[in-house]
Amino acid sequence: MLTLCLYIAAGFAEIAGCFAFWTWLRLERPIWWVVPGLFSLTVFALLLTRVDSDSAGRAYAAYGGVYITASLIWMRVFEGRSPDRWELAGAAICLCGAALILWGPRST
Repeated sequence: MLTLCLYIAAGFAEIAGCFAFWTWLRLERPIWWVVPGLFSLTVFALLLTRVDSDSAGRAYAAYGGVYITASLIWMRVFEGRSPDRWELAGAAICLCGAALILWGPRST
């Protein structure tokens, strides 16, 4: 359960950080938007290192599915756009893949 909470928190920290840069560059907001963006991306990196995995690559790969799902939630909550059925189906597939990567049986 802790792993899932870390992934979710890391996902929203990463998206918030990237969104700050998006806002600065694409929406032409002041450069000060970069400051909370950098802070948020630092929090993202710190959270992701706390995931219980024997390999950084496995932790990052599994995180991808959570990131995709969190991005669609961000789009809905903060940008007011609802994901379509294909986006939702894709996110579900990615979450299943993430679960297999992280918790699938390993040969010894």
